[in-house]
Amino acid sequence: MPADCNAGQLEFEGLGSRKVTASFDGGAITSNAGALLLRETDRAIGLSRQAAACFKDARSQEYVEHTLETLVAQRVHGIALGYEDLNDHDDLRHDPVLGLVSGKLEARRSDCAVLAGKSTLNRLEHAPKAAVDRYHKITVDSAAMKELFVSLFIQSKKSAPRRLILDLDATDDPVHGDQEGRFFHGYYKCYCYLPLYIFCGRELLLAKLRPSNIDASAGAKEEIAWIVSRLRQKWPDVEIWLRADSGFCREELMAWCEANGVHYVFGLARNARLEAGIEEELAEAEQRAAKTGKAERIFKEFQYMTRKSWSRERRVAAKAEHLPKGANPRFIVTSLTSQAVKARTLYEKIYCARGEMENRIKECQPGSSRTAPRRQRLGRTSSGCGSPRSPMC
Repeated sequence: MPADCNAGQLEFEGLGSRKVTASFDGGAITSNAGALLLRETDRAIGLSRQAAACFKDARSQEYVEHTLETLVAQRVHGIALGYEDLNDHDDLRHDPVLGLVSGKLEARRSDCAVLAGKSTLNRLEHAPKAAVDRYHKITVDSAAMKELFVSLFIQSKKSAPRRLILDLDATDDPVHGDQEGRFFHGYYKCYCYLPLYIFCGRELLLAKLRPSNIDASAGAKEEIAWIVSRLRQKWPDVEIWLRADSGFCREELMAWCEANGVHYVFGLARNARLEAGIEEELAEAEQRAAKTGKAERIFKEFQYMTRKSWSRERRVAAKAEHLPKGANPRFIVTSLTSQAVKARTLYEKIYCARGEMENRIKECQPGSSRTAPRRQRLGRTSSGCGSPRSPMC
């Protein structure tokens, strides 16, 4: 006996004056409706369009189903939605909202999905830098891609800024296979890459993938030199400061800043000579803490030069702090004079604010297992080192 077909809708017992109805005419369903906000943002700043312009497409366009800009938009929005793996797109290529934000709602051919699958996107993701050959029709302009983030940052400013503070940091990007360039990093205790990030506030200026068997500051001078040159082309009078932890406190970078009119505020790893210079202040902070039962800090500044690595004396601001668990001395080195910024302000208001960069890195590496463990390893609070009273500042 043949089964009866479902009616157009089903009626259920109502609730008060409300009817409860189940219907089957909802059309295509998506769980990615929030991507509509991404679409408006993309349209406002032109990210997908400008990113697509960094590629060259040598495919025969009369046979192309998925244009270069659609491929870039699909990949960018997919990552923003948490779909990092290309395999996800074998299902996502049928998602109506991802098609909408990628600028495509219908396929040209009946045997194609609206969006591209993993194999087509793979050709984009592995676009070679060499000349076009039979199998590689999409190539990337590395110089244009490097320029993209700085260009977007410049476009975001309606007027010339008076001062820009650039934050530098290196972080772990764990790998879980035999990827090229993988190395074991003793600090992070895993096989990883060591990408270099440069931010200005919330804006990303550089994300450079690097192997992890290098110094954290490797290549930073060259990247900063390029970014500073590009910013000064647009804003010749802008004041530029660099801010970073002790991993970037290197003679090469500090000397370049001093020679090119760029100020810096870098963390300085403590040693016996530095701690000896604030012995009295540490003792006084300990006495105050014993009386108040709270953490106490005293600031001091002095001229300091390493025995071998530095070419000149530089200003060091020291924090002599005593916590319930013991002494907590910290040091920073800067090109800023004491007349321009006092030691306490320099440390609490300027240097400690770099902890906010941790949040920017988390945004660039969503869902990574590195996030929580790294914060625990660094000993930071959930707000990073942004709070001037944070014990780790």
